[in-house]
Amino acid sequence: MKRFLFVVTALLLLVATAGVIGQKKNLSPKEERREVREKRRAERLAAYEKMMDSIVLSHNFQFNPQTMQRQPAGPMRTIMNPEYNVGIWGSVADICLPYIKGYTPPYYVTVLNYTIPALDNFITEQTPEGWMVSFQSSLFSGSVYTFVFEIYSRTGGAMLTIKNPWYNDVQYSGTISQLY
Repeated sequence: MKRFLFVVTALLLLVATAGVIGQKKNLSPKEERREVREKRRAERLAAYEKMMDSIVLSHNFQFNPQTMQRQPAGPMRTIMNPEYNVGIWGSVADICLPYIKGYTPPYYVTVLNYTIPALDNFITEQTPEGWMVSFQSSLFSGSVYTFVFEIYSRTGGAMLTIKNPWYNDVQYSGTISQLY
């Protein structure tokens, strides 16, 4: 009888172990919360990227610069004034940016403060990291300024490069925000 009970108990234990091994691992509450948080975070990141794409495609956005640098190797300058920005509304641009001029040292900082009613060669192109938006304008002068935005959809950051045949390029880094 003892032998029979031992065999039955061993078989029950073997069946129970096989059932536990075949089941999906139960997550602890802490691990489950982590998975839920990761899923929610991934959904928020995807929604932000979609929102950035929508802002760029609507052509209603504002570039808010944080740094500027004369290319190829000028000093990096921090921009603290919140009034400096570039606003794009369809085919209209409102530009208020510090700009570095000069053919040779000493270079000097001036302000580009223009509202442009029509943008020449306005192009919006998707890239692997986001968008490339570019346009040209004479800024009511004798030479052509080319504005090239590299917008990163995942981070909301952007680089603006202003090119002019007479001066060195000036590059700005900053963020993109929606215009209402």
